Amino acid sequence: MKNLQFDAIIEKAIANEEEARLFYSNLAEKVTDKATQDTLLYLAAEEGKHKEFLLRYRRDNFISEAGNAEQAVGDKIAAFLAPPEVNYNMDSKDVYLLAAARELKSYNFYQAMAGLHPAGEIKTMLLKMAAQELMHKEKVEYLYSNTAFAQTAGG
Repeated sequence: MKNLQFDAIIEKAIANEEEARLFYSNLAEKVTDKATQDTLLYLAAEEGKHKEFLLRYRRDNFISEAGNAEQAVGDKIAAFLAPPEVNYNMDSKDVYLLAAARELKSYNFYQAMAGLHPAGEIKTMLLKMAAQELMHKEKVEYLYSNTAFAQTAGG
């Protein structure tokens, strides 16, 4: 018997990942800094991989790959700073802050969805996706910190 609740969760997650992929791809076209563009294209590719994982998970039901969710500890920068508006020629620090806020939103989505389920296959898969989004958030927060608060020659 088909689990309609599970299907609805997976469809929403797939749509979220595609939306994120397009968001990062489009944002990469709006910035001029090559390193920032490369980071955004990397994030777009990662979101595409998440979508592919979810599509395969739905199609093949390979639950074994959903185990062992990696744990990551967030710096929580995105939780305290409001994301900037998207515009052409954004500063790299603003792009990274925007990306961190987006990754936090994705993390919260997967955590909330996992919280609706008892221990088991669906919850494990959702927690794995949340952990991956949290790791992306940490990466862009690291880039934000190093861009916004660059080390000077004086220390």
